[in-house]
Amino acid sequence: MPTDQPSPIARLRGAVDVLVREMLKFGVVGAVALVVDVGTFNALRFVGGHGPLYDKPLTAKVISVTLATLTAWAGNRYWTFRHRRRTAVHHELALFVVFNVVGMGIALGCLGFSHYVLDLTSPLADNISANGVGLVLGTLFRFWAYRRFVFSENPPLESTIQV
Repeated sequence: MPTDQPSPIARLRGAVDVLVREMLKFGVVGAVALVVDVGTFNALRFVGGHGPLYDKPLTAKVISVTLATLTAWAGNRYWTFRHRRRTAVHHELALFVVFNVVGMGIALGCLGFSHYVLDLTSPLADNISANGVGLVLGTLFRFWAYRRFVFSENPPLESTIQV
């Protein structure tokens, strides 16, 4: 007696396939956003020897991170997680920004712990803690948060309440 329901193994295989595709796309989007961040920062600071924000590195970084965040949001919204149900665009973008800030906080926490608590202050140690351990942990957190909250397949709570 055949059933129309897929087997548990087939459902698991399908879920793993979706997860792997999302992870790969997430990585590509992240790489593009990194290029936007680094490229914009360096262009603003150093194009032509002294770029328009040569003397304002923090302003240049704020602009480059903002552009990179918007790039990552668009790439994840319209490519990585396009098959998932979304809330209102402004709500989704706000959540995306919040989780990016938390992810950045994870990297800063790793750097602060390594630099100030463990007294590992060399450039190599700072890069390993911030751009190695912190980046990996922050990226894992962001991937989980985006799937769970930002680009969730579940409808938002307010849309399930009948008035």
